Amino acid sequence: MMILDDFFWRAVIAGMGVAILAGPLGCFVIWRRMSYLGDTMAHSALLGVAVGVFLEVNLILGVFAVAIAVALLLFLFQQQKQLANDAVLGTLSHASLAMGVLAISLMSWVHVDLMGYLFGDILAVDLFDLYWIYGGGFLILLVLFLLWRPLLALTFDNELALAEGVPVFKIELVFMLLIAAVIALSMKIIGILLVTSLLIIPASAARRFSRTPEQMALGGSLIGIISVVIGLFTSMQFDTPSGPSIVIAAVLFFFAANLFPLRKFQYKFFKDSWHWF
Repeated sequence: MMILDDFFWRAVIAGMGVAILAGPLGCFVIWRRMSYLGDTMAHSALLGVAVGVFLEVNLILGVFAVAIAVALLLFLFQQQKQLANDAVLGTLSHASLAMGVLAISLMSWVHVDLMGYLFGDILAVDLFDLYWIYGGGFLILLVLFLLWRPLLALTFDNELALAEGVPVFKIELVFMLLIAAVIALSMKIIGILLVTSLLIIPASAARRFSRTPEQMALGGSLIGIISVVIGLFTSMQFDTPSGPSIVIAAVLFFFAANLFPLRKFQYKFFKDSWHWF
């Protein structure tokens, strides 16, 4: 337990846990072209922080509750099909961010480290956060494991999955809730504004080296873990914000994977049965 007494190693362990979760979920975000959904959920996290501070509860619970509310609103708008998805996402994203900033500014009796929540703060990670990350992470991975095949079928062809009896609407709603949970858990590590990057960038880098969806999911988690470790060590060494440091490390992997020709490791399942992504 001595290693957990050091704030830096607590942050490393927490970041590795978040990266493990972000890998497989990030693959579905990329395959389904839902990057803007991640941004919307992330922006709603600031309102969740305000709710958590006001109610004096754990901020992860506040962020998760608001993210669930945003996911449900988005789901309802999608069912009505009166507006385009990007219009709904843009409205919810900016509305929740504006409401969060306004709510925090009105709570003058409470000091809130806004920069820490926006860009991450390794000093903010404690043992209780580790319990949340690994306990909640286990449940997220369990649900994702159970829904892996239906999610793949849904990603392949929405109408075909519906015809085969896949509960499309329920699975889409659960997927949104899983993203909301990961964003809530990773808020302190990567920051609200940059949390979507941990979903998208490692998975995008792993895509170049993968031949199956499972390989891409594992590769995304591995690259995320390495990015977290490099980013946090860089943050400690040069006194830089932890969130941006992790993102830059992941971006370097992305550029290395996509700018250099690696014909041997071409993404074969895109060429064969998985070309639809």
